[in-house]
Amino acid sequence: MGTRVRVVLACEVCGSRNYKTQRTGRPGARPLKLKKYCPACKTHTVHHESK
Repeated sequence: MGTRVRVVLACEVCGSRNYKTQRTGRPGARPLKLKKYCPACKTHTVHHESK
């Protein structure tokens, strides 16, 4: 019921995989998108869930 899934967040600009986090494992849940700091781009960019 309360299962958690580990995901990796990648920068949408450069594709660098910078962060690891968890989210709920509900079927049909939307992919995670967060605005985080990217050390490669040296700016805040949108990071999306990657495999």
